[in-house]
Amino acid sequence: MAVSKSGAGEFFPDKKHVRNSLVPVGAFITTGVLTARLISFRRGNSHLGQKLMRARVVVQGATVALVVGTAYYYGTQFCQVGSV
Repeated sequence: MAVSKSGAGEFFPDKKHVRNSLVPVGAFITTGVLTARLISFRRGNSHLGQKLMRARVVVQGATVALVVGTAYYYGTQFCQVGSV
């Protein structure tokens, strides 16, 4: 029996993979805020926990916006190179 290696390279051979180093930083900060929220919840400080949940939403939103912005930037850049 033949074994087939399938991957994204078969479907998108000309596409370069772009890595944004700020996305893992945003994910790490989000995880840190969420962990701090869980600690404050365990200690019974609900006021601080509420502030931390708001901070988590802001940081997570910024991370998602960064991912979308990077995909849009490199997507339009790829289209401009392909049309020339």
